[in-house]
Amino acid sequence: SEIDRNIARTKALYFNSNPFIPTILDESITIKKAFKRKSLTLPSTKIDINETGIFKSLPTAKTDKSKDQLLLTNESNESSNTTNNMDITLYDNQQTRQENTNSNPFKSTALTTRRHFDKVVTPQWHAPWELSAVISGHIGWVRSISFDPSNEWFATGSADRTIKIWDLAKCCAGSEGGLKLTLTGHVSAIRGLVVSPRHPYLFSAGEDKMVKCWDLEYNKVIRHYHGHLSGVFCIALHPTLDLLVTGGRDSVARVWDIRTKHQIHVLGGHSNTVGGIITNSVDPQIITSSYDSTIKLWDLAAGKSMTTLTQHKKAVRHICPNIKEFSFVSCGADNVKKWQTRDGKFLMNYSGHNSIINCTAVNEDGVMVTCGDNGSMMFWDYNSGYSFQQTNAIAQPGRLTIRYIVL
Repeated sequence: SEIDRNIARTKALYFNSNPFIPTILDESITIKKAFKRKSLTLPSTKIDINETGIFKSLPTAKTDKSKDQLLLTNESNESSNTTNNMDITLYDNQQTRQENTNSNPFKSTALTTRRHFDKVVTPQWHAPWELSAVISGHIGWVRSISFDPSNEWFATGSADRTIKIWDLAKCCAGSEGGLKLTLTGHVSAIRGLVVSPRHPYLFSAGEDKMVKCWDLEYNKVIRHYHGHLSGVFCIALHPTLDLLVTGGRDSVARVWDIRTKHQIHVLGGHSNTVGGIITNSVDPQIITSSYDSTIKLWDLAAGKSMTTLTQHKKAVRHICPNIKEFSFVSCGADNVKKWQTRDGKFLMNYSGHNSIINCTAVNEDGVMVTCGDNGSMMFWDYNSGYSFQQTNAIAQPGRLTIRYIVL
């Protein structure tokens, strides 16, 4: 038959190189069956294999010998041709079990432990968001926004090379006179703005390789920070130290002393544009995201990278911290991810925004918004990852691409 021919062909191929075929011992088959029965029936009990002379006992988890013991005996059957049959006998000492239960009523006598499943986080209800007002004044893309810590005014930077200061109350009400001031000085698009909470300073960064410090009492530039070899795309202030961190197209993040204008560190390691920066008062004090699809956590004192996060598959365009807890989110062309700030542990994905996500923001109420390049916005519950609202930007003169947002 065909089976016989296959067997003959197999022997012809392998028997010449290894003429001695090992024999299978009955003892090994007995031990294999004992282990298999142990794993399928009572994995936490003790197995004794007698009359084989190989294993008398096997190390298992700490159990009470007086409770349950699984005894596997190898008894000979005279009717069969010296075939060993494995009999399993479970000895249960009911009296000892009852005594242990009475002495410690909280102690379980179960042989296996119950599986614990992760609890599903219930989304928190959030009120729907509506468009309050549309502010016009720039003649180019608005690439950056920064609010005053007192919430009295905010600044916007645009591709028209100007910085505009707006009155927040008048702009929210939609009344006239919202524009307070226009600052000029950059010769290219302004990509980053940050207002100092401890000094009357406004810092700006642009594609013209310039980083400027504006004195808002005199409305003029008082310091320049030179060193970037290409356009500067992001900027951040340290919360407790007089340090300024900038990153750009030269693939590095630079740490500056605000007062002396000296460059303290050059944080190199990315292989593409640095698109986002977060600063913290404790380690990691600096977090950078790059278009090379990585996120780096930095030790500020040593000026070296502590951890590199590589879960993103495409460019990471923006990162945003949560001011209520020690975590942050990153967004890009693939999706939005949530991370633990302390050690960079990945927490969860926010999936469903089918667009290239340029920016994200999180407020104190646990609402996160993500904005795509097709003008779409999605509102999420930060803790559960549930998307409770989706909307599109209202058509305005110019392009619909959303480049920056602040909650």
